[in-house]
Amino acid sequence: MPTVFTKILEREIPAVMVYQDERVFAFMDAGQLNPGHVLVASCHPYETLMDMDEDTAVALMRIAHRIARAVERAFQPQGLTLLQANRPAGWQTVAHAHIHVLPRYENDGVELVWPRKDPGLDVLREYAKKIILE
Repeated sequence: MPTVFTKILEREIPAVMVYQDERVFAFMDAGQLNPGHVLVASCHPYETLMDMDEDTAVALMRIAHRIARAVERAFQPQGLTLLQANRPAGWQTVAHAHIHVLPRYENDGVELVWPRKDPGLDVLREYAKKIILE
């Protein structure tokens, strides 16, 4: 089933495009949190970052990096947040992998908070042992 981003890519839904190539496209977020808020998405409708092939993941970050630098030049924000979320529990709201490039300002009302947990070094070592790269 096509996602809203697929419909934007296929020009079924109007959007203001910033960039497009064979793997990645970028467009202005219609719900601008701050001026210059851009979404960078894969052309193929991968649901999450983990579903992507490595070349597409690299392309996604490469273009997010280029757009972040351009947004910084254009809008001169006090900071910049790049956010990539996966699945609803990970804050993903559109089931099509993407990165938010979000210019930030102090007291802009945008929040990203979570309760910090300090398990200690022994527990962290156990967690690290479970992470096996393929």
